[in-house]
Amino acid sequence: MKTTEQPVQHLRKAALCLFLPLALGACATGPNADPRDPLEPYNRTISKFNDAVDDNIARPVAQGYVNVVPSPIRTGVSNFFGNLSDMWSTVNNLLQGKGQATTDSFFRVATNSVFGIGGLIDVATPMGIARHKQDFGLTLGHWGVPTGPYFVLPLLGPSTIRDTAALPVDSWGNPIGQINDIPWRNSLTGGRILDARARLLNATDLLNTAALDRYLLTRDAYLQLRTVGKNGEVQYDNTDYSVDDSAPGPAPVTVAP
Repeated sequence: MKTTEQPVQHLRKAALCLFLPLALGACATGPNADPRDPLEPYNRTISKFNDAVDDNIARPVAQGYVNVVPSPIRTGVSNFFGNLSDMWSTVNNLLQGKGQATTDSFFRVATNSVFGIGGLIDVATPMGIARHKQDFGLTLGHWGVPTGPYFVLPLLGPSTIRDTAALPVDSWGNPIGQINDIPWRNSLTGGRILDARARLLNATDLLNTAALDRYLLTRDAYLQLRTVGKNGEVQYDNTDYSVDDSAPGPAPVTVAP
């Protein structure tokens, strides 16, 4: 038992050592700053830059992809990248000591890889094998590392100090990053980004049409999504924002009283 716990203890110590300098460097606050977002002026500036890039490049490309590529093919692409994500989720569920989630994630990968033609078909979900999405940022939260201030990254978008510190590990754990052939690796990375942006088209359309502060809505939703409770669990929003070809347009926004 000791030998299996030692690597996890080392990872925890390394994570704390990486997190603390970043957290200390983000302590510049304004007089009326939201305590979760002391870097709001900087974050808003980067958000405007990211929005400009998205409006002029990423969104048009993603919309063109949706318009040209048939829905069944797009679904297969999403399933493929989802299967790759399940591989890293398996590792993180294991690091968090979640036996059932680890088992489910492992069998999702095995089932979809073998019977789903390399993950192109999601066979596991109809079989009742649940998906437990995890990454190293949430693993750090499970280990007790605080979320830290909200932090918007250029091009990458919403993050926190904790999630930013976890990025190198998440990048290393991404199966695509292990591919030695650079053209293949770059192509798969681009495909993954395109797939992710295409699946968010409906969500961003709703965001753009809502009579709200886009920055605040994005920030609050992200922080809620990434907050790990005292029990080490995070509650995911399982809403499917994928593009529905049969839908005439964005659904109306319902605001709870």
